[in-house]
Amino acid sequence: MSSIRTTIQLGDALRAARKQLGLTQPQLALAAGVGVRFIVDLEAGKPTLRLEKVLRVIDALGGELQLRGLPSNILEDRHERNDHGR
Repeated sequence: MSSIRTTIQLGDALRAARKQLGLTQPQLALAAGVGVRFIVDLEAGKPTLRLEKVLRVIDALGGELQLRGLPSNILEDRHERNDHGR
């Protein structure tokens, strides 16, 4: 697992994953439900992209976002509230 701290590192990691899967940018865009321009900007490390779309691209690549180093009880409490419709 890679430690990603910048948008450039994220773009590089997602580009490498896309290429490893043998996908073109248009194919990934279609799979994630985003535009090709979004994939180009994401892989270039553009810092102002919508997180919702970034998460869709990560999911389309078969990945998931994990946060480490944060107090886990805060994340668990929030997740439980969301599961209960609060």
